[in-house]
Amino acid sequence: MNNKDLHLELRATLEAELADILSLSATTGESRAPVSLDQQSVGRLSRMDAMQGQAMAQAAESRRKQRVGLIQAALQRMDEGEYGFCLECGDEISDGRLNAEPTSTRCVACAAS
Repeated sequence: MNNKDLHLELRATLEAELADILSLSATTGESRAPVSLDQQSVGRLSRMDAMQGQAMAQAAESRRKQRVGLIQAALQRMDEGEYGFCLECGDEISDGRLNAEPTSTRCVACAAS
């Protein structure tokens, strides 16, 4: 497979992942909402459980936002013809590395240093 074919395949993969993440973010909005402090409707332990669930949902959303940023940056590099080149040294990033992590911005040598 040549670089162009690989990049087209990786673009499709990144776009599909981006759509999945955005869809998941939209469906989990309620779990990130503030927890009601009305003790009449919810007991103290239930409220604490809800607050813990909220914190976990917010942390997951934060990780999703970070991933969205990485994906969007990779797609932008593809659009600009800069995808697949190390941002540090300018060398090509190996196909194996891009297959393993399509948002990679550095070659193996630069990532290791």
